[in-house]
Amino acid sequence: MKIHLPFPTTLVVLLGMALFATACGSGDGSGDSITLYSGRNEELIQPLVDEFTAETGTSVDVRYGDSAELALLIQTEGDNTPADLFISQSPGALGLLAGEGRLATLGSELTSSVGQGFAAGDDTWVGLTGRVRVVVYNSDLVDQADLPTSVDDLVGPEYAGRVGVAPNNGSFQDFVTAMRNELGDDATRDWLVGMAENNSPNYPKNSAIVEAVGRGEVPMGLVNHYYNLRAVEADPTVASRNHFLPVDDIGSLVIVTAGAVLASSDSGEAAESLLRFLLSDDAQMTFATQTQEYPLVAGVAPPSDLPSLDGYAAQTIDYDLLGDGLLGTINLIRESGIEQ
Repeated sequence: MKIHLPFPTTLVVLLGMALFATACGSGDGSGDSITLYSGRNEELIQPLVDEFTAETGTSVDVRYGDSAELALLIQTEGDNTPADLFISQSPGALGLLAGEGRLATLGSELTSSVGQGFAAGDDTWVGLTGRVRVVVYNSDLVDQADLPTSVDDLVGPEYAGRVGVAPNNGSFQDFVTAMRNELGDDATRDWLVGMAENNSPNYPKNSAIVEAVGRGEVPMGLVNHYYNLRAVEADPTVASRNHFLPVDDIGSLVIVTAGAVLASSDSGEAAESLLRFLLSDDAQMTFATQTQEYPLVAGVAPPSDLPSLDGYAAQTIDYDLLGDGLLGTINLIRESGIEQ
């Protein structure tokens, strides 16, 4: 049964609702609610999300998970996905969604706040932090003179069984996709097969490789730079060290973590404001100090003892291509035999 309020009562109710909305700050975004799918871990992201909510009044419901799995979930959910915003550990998953038209176009003032090459060419995603691919090695087992000068060296017989890899890791897959874009499928397949024939030990993720190198279980491994920085910070006596390859080598690829607003979102403005918050100086400094990644906004210093990211500008690739080749890359990795 419908209840019809007399006109004066209705007016009072509407006036009360307006006053309540004003008190809640609806004009400045306060009271909004968004859903974030995050491929970055809760320990890092949740404190920043809580700070964002405290500052803006926008509540954020976060679903944490693996970046590739979250991207596939968004594919499955389609236009009915509850996600307003997606933060990915690597750009490949975002490129995949962008290729299907599932990402909104971000404001140019947002994408231009990061260095050239660290946002999508069509403004569908923006980088948040950067990671450089390195060779981590055990200084007790490997002489510096024996370190590779190129990632191509690692298929040589002298490195057989000595280089740990994580074939199912998103960063490794993005690296392989970058190699495909830079060198072609044939050369990439040859490299993967060479690593497979060298019986390169497999690990589930970067941190496991760094731990194995530190224990002396394997002399070297391919990882992102910050994993070993954290290991040394936790135990300064550990023997693992980072070896940065030349900036013109595909093995020194800069991979970004990135964020994007879903085209299906009804709260795109609020979602974009969270991205803007994550690119603020304070949030960028949090990333630099807590994860020891490279901040991408000018004026925020990277962790100490890291080479300047400026020298790697020419080595970054068109990340838009990563998503287009991601599924092909996974198949290429599987067919190569590098997975053990």
